[in-house]
Formats: sequence, structure tokens, C-alpha cells
Amino acid sequence: MDISVSGPPRRPGLALALLAFAQFVVALDYNIVYVALPDIGRELGFTAQSLQWVVSAYAVGFGGFLLFGGRIVDRFGPRRTFVLGLALFGLSCLAGGFAATPEALVAARAIQGLGAALLTPATLTLINTSFAEGAERNRALSVWGAAGSGGLAAGALLGGVVTNAWGWQWVLFLLVPLALVAAAAARPVLASDTDRATDGGGFDVAGAILATAGSSLLVLGLVSGPEVGWNSLRGAGALIAGLVLLAVFVVVENRTADPLIPLRLFGNRSLITAIAVILVFQSALGGAYYLFTTYLQDVLGYNALQAGLAFVPLTLVSMAASLKLTGALLGRWGVRTTLFVGMLVNGIGMVLLAVGMATGASFWTVLTGLLVWGLGGGLTFPAMFVAAASGVAPGEQGVASALATTSQQIGGAIGLAVLVAIANAGLDLHPGAAPAPTAIVEGLRVALWTGGIASMAGGLLAFLLKRQPKASQDVTTSRENTDEIGVAAD
Repeated sequence: MDISVSGPPRRPGLALALLAFAQFVVALDYNIVYVALPDIGRELGFTAQSLQWVVSAYAVGFGGFLLFGGRIVDRFGPRRTFVLGLALFGLSCLAGGFAATPEALVAARAIQGLGAALLTPATLTLINTSFAEGAERNRALSVWGAAGSGGLAAGALLGGVVTNAWGWQWVLFLLVPLALVAAAAARPVLASDTDRATDGGGFDVAGAILATAGSSLLVLGLVSGPEVGWNSLRGAGALIAGLVLLAVFVVVENRTADPLIPLRLFGNRSLITAIAVILVFQSALGGAYYLFTTYLQDVLGYNALQAGLAFVPLTLVSMAASLKLTGALLGRWGVRTTLFVGMLVNGIGMVLLAVGMATGASFWTVLTGLLVWGLGGGLTFPAMFVAAASGVAPGEQGVASALATTSQQIGGAIGLAVLVAIANAGLDLHPGAAPAPTAIVEGLRVALWTGGIASMAGGLLAFLLKRQPKASQDVTTSRENTDEIGVAAD
């Protein structure tokens, strides 16, 4: 028996506020843990090599279980899955805060990733089924994207403040009440899940196992390669094994009456194009965040809190672009042009950021690039997910959202591996070596140029989308709903 949302919520503004808050919490976690890593390593006894697993365990759990989570959404209902995802996320944060060994913290972070893998497709499904396709959904996804940008900024700031004041444990404890309060609010705020009879097919257990194992190994290989080497068992070995399992998964799905991922979804040109754009965009974005942080701390000498503050202009511009520009441009230009312009501006911003980097420079020399980069990201992020949801049936929104988000996770891992490798190509990284600041800057600039050019080229993929009528006239439709959404956003 499949599950679907019964209809739009009675108070769409309040529902959107809750869904945006859930995205804020997930994004908050992305940055809040980064600044606490040195303290975590010292107190729990991580080695320099094993410390990255505090981040990587979450990435493997998140990226590995997304396809499974998407189908859970479609089978058992987005509201139920939303609550389950938040509960797992919150309780695993609690367990992580009390962890006394590296193994306990890594396990908690992996379960936290599983919670996010259930929560993210559930959130997107609730947006895509609660708000009508067109101006109303565009507006909702813009608010959702802006909340994610706000979470990234808040994470960078709170991570430094909380770690300095109370210790690293509180970067995880802080997330517990946020997640559990959101879970408790779901029942009175979100539309209920209603059963929808199907042909009686069962859950695709074989597909779920293959997809989860294949995706997990693929992400494991991507996040491990830079650390242990691409010719190692955990690098190339995991990548090859993951790709083989995913190939077997496709064969199994083609022969299964009730597949985990209906292969007809791959005939949806909007979805496939959106997945490709998301892969390129996140590859550039994920690596560039790391590169800019490296510049701030290793070249300009910023501490964790100062580095977090440096991201505030980027985030504010990105939030403003998502809230105030993306919806209007989607209505005026359509998805194709909006996506192309967003990716183009995003790439130009990265190039300008690279041009402004120099030893002995100040933050002000990179501010222009940072603002342009934020503008492009704010335009692109909601538009990608608008494209991914176009033309997908309500009962398959969960797995479509999971496919798009899986592309996002894999793209981030690929971008980090490739751009960091480019940045480090000319450096002496032997133990005890101290690369010259000029060499560090040169590597960072080459890597940012590469990411910027890739983003601009990736924008051309947007023209593979089907041309759709401009939806400017839809801006005035569903006036009651959009007015309430606007109240929530403001």
C-alpha cells in the first residue's frame, strides 16, 4: 500500500515555516561541526587521519540511504517519515554529545546521516505535494532554499561561539531540542498521510539493499580517496564496488514488478537534467566552501569564529536572492533561463573570488567575488529543485527528491576530492613541511578557476529542459495561499 498526502495543509504558511525550519536544522549541522573538529580530536583521541570520519560518517549515512529514504516516503507517507527522520536526527545528536570514544561518535554521526536521509526527501515531498506546481511551489522552494543558506551561516557562527563557551559536545546538544520540537509540531501543522491502494506489490527489499550498499560505497570511496589514496581498497576499491552494485541494482529494478526506483522516472527530462545540474553545481560549491575556509584560516590567519563571520555576507545575499529574486525570475523567465543565469553568475563569483585572493591581502579584496557567488547560489539552488519536481506524480515525489539529493551529496564529495587535489597539486605535503603562503594561494586560485568554469559550463545543461510557458500570470493564483506563505517568509 502506497501513501500520499491528502491535500494542501489548512495553514500553508505555518506548514512552510516548519518545513523550512527542518531544512535550517540540517544545514546548521553541516557547518556547526566543522569548527569543533580540533577540540573533538583532542578530547576523544582521534588521530589526524581518523578525525575526518566525524564528517565522513555523516556523509556516508546521508548519501547512502537517500534512495531508500525516498521510497520510504512514497510508501509510508511523508509526514510519518518526516517525524521519524527528525527523531533519529535528534536522538543521534544526543548520543553523539555523550560519546566518550571515537567509535561511539562516528556511529552516532552515521545514524544522524540516516535521519537526514529520511528527513530531506520527506521535506521536499511535503513541499511538492502541498503547494501547486508553478508560482506557489516556486515561492515555497525559494523559502526552503533560503532557510538552508541561513542554517549554513548560523552553523559557522554558533559552532565557534558554542565550542568556545561550553565545549564541543554542545554543537550536537544544541540540535537535539530543535529537531525534537520540529517533530512534535508535525502532527498539528502538516497534512496527514492517507493510504492509497495499489496493485498489492511488496516493498523492493533487494533493490533497497543494493541501492543503499552501492550508494554508501560510492560516497565512502569519494570521501576516503583524498585521505588514504585513490589506489587503496577504501578509495578505488569502494568506488568500483559501489558502481558494480549500482549497475546490478539497475538490472534488478528492470525486472522487479514494484521497484524501489521506477525506471520510467529516468524518462522525465526535467528530472534527469536537474540531477545533472545539481551534480555540477554541488561539485563546485562543496569544494569552494572548503577552499575559501582554507584561504581565510591558512593565509589570512583567521580563527574559527572570524572565518564563520566572513561567510555572513555570502549567506545574506544568497538568502535574499532565494527569497526575493528566484520566484520572480522563474515566473518571468521560466526554469531554463533562471537556472542558466544562476549557474553563470555562480561561476563568475567563484572566478572573481579567485582573482581577489592574494598573500597579505584583506577580506575586502574578496568581498565582491563573495557577494556575486552568493547571488548565483541563491538563484540556482531553489530553481534546481523546481526542475526536479516538474512532471513527477505525487506518489513518486519522494524517490524523485531522493535522486536529486543523492546527486547533491555525490557532487559535493566529487567536488571536494577534485578541487582539493588541484589546490594541493603543487604543495609539499610531507609531515613537517610548511608550504609557502604564495604556493597555497596559487593552488587555491587554480582550483577556484576550475570550479567556476565548471559551473558556467554546467549552466548550459539547463537548456536541455523542456521549454515551458512563462508563468508570470501564475503569480496572482492561489492568492490566499501565497499571501500566507509570504507572511511566513517575512
